[in-house]
Amino acid sequence: MKELHIAASPLSNRIYVGHTLKNGHAWAANKQDVTIAALVAVAQHTLAFGSAIVITRADGTPEYEITVRKL
Repeated sequence: MKELHIAASPLSNRIYVGHTLKNGHAWAANKQDVTIAALVAVAQHTLAFGSAIVITRADGTPEYEITVRKL
């Protein structure tokens, strides 16, 4: 089974999930826009985590911090 890939498009500012071609840089047919579902899942995960989530690079350097406030 092929591995699913998820990424944000710099052109459309949407989040897609699907399979990539062998080069790993181009989408194969049938990619799906999962922007809203992905954002909701991240928000719910962050709230359940209970504090800000820090995402680090492979070398351990912090790159992103995600915080969520329920309205």
